[in-house]
Amino acid sequence: MKKWISLVTIIALIALTGCQSASGEEERTFTLAHNQPTDHPVHQSLERFAELVEEKSDGAMSIKIYPNGELGSEREVIEGTQAGAVDFSKVSGSALESFEPAYSVFSLPYLFESQESFKRVMNNEDVTDDIYMESADKGFRGLTYYDAGIRNVYTKSRMIETSEDMSGLKTRVQPSQTSVQMIEAMGGTPTPMSYGEVYTALQSGVIDAAENNATALTNSNHGEVAKNYFYTEHAIVPDMLIANENIMESLSDSERQIIEEAAEESTSYHEELWNETVNEAKATAKEEMNVEFYEVDKQSFIDAVQPLHEEFQNDPDTSDIYNKIKEAE
Repeated sequence: MKKWISLVTIIALIALTGCQSASGEEERTFTLAHNQPTDHPVHQSLERFAELVEEKSDGAMSIKIYPNGELGSEREVIEGTQAGAVDFSKVSGSALESFEPAYSVFSLPYLFESQESFKRVMNNEDVTDDIYMESADKGFRGLTYYDAGIRNVYTKSRMIETSEDMSGLKTRVQPSQTSVQMIEAMGGTPTPMSYGEVYTALQSGVIDAAENNATALTNSNHGEVAKNYFYTEHAIVPDMLIANENIMESLSDSERQIIEEAAEESTSYHEELWNETVNEAKATAKEEMNVEFYEVDKQSFIDAVQPLHEEFQNDPDTSDIYNKIKEAE
């Protein structure tokens, strides 16, 4: 509750202390929340988004970023964005599925054949625009995506070669029904929890494993307690930048264009950062944290999750977007 009181106070102060931009217009300051540390490439990309908005608007619009989960968990900031207490937020595509079923497709394991096909689909406006606007009647819309890498399983001690080795493995997943079903299909025991709880849960034995891209090993220090990283390559779940729908509708056409252009350009900026960051994270995890990286029998995992693909193809909430993604690949 303190987080929301603090945020409301901040927004009220902003409203009371409005100032003039260089062009003489009243400056509008928006809030943007996310759960990553300030050295994470997503934060840097969001900073670029904020810089571009201010530059393109000649100072008439600015964005105040709240990183590190300062304004709450992903679910809390999505709810805040719906309600207008937060103007923009960056959240995982998986976190959005309980608010809009169309987003659940991104948590489907082995949805994309490769990172190249993922980028091809995510840069196809015929696909993404349908998803981004699907949630407009729920209080928010999507603006753009950020590559969050290929997700893999990492463990404290268990060795994994096939999906059968996942049996009984208590594995942290994002709070997403599809993510829960994924680990169940792979043979593990899913444990949904927020990202900020993972380190302590691994350390204390509440969970045996987690699944994420390699930057989690270093940026969040998971490599201090999880020493085995397995290239299951089971999912590519994008991060999403979302906006309060009323805010977007309140903007003039030129202001809305500035926001949309800045968001798109920040995604291009992010792509330049991401690959370098992942490679650095792997090197650091190996050399400084003694994490071992292993190949697995990926086909055994692909075979295990095929029933989920059949469900998505037959579910009226997801069949259209699933088929559209497969066609775009």
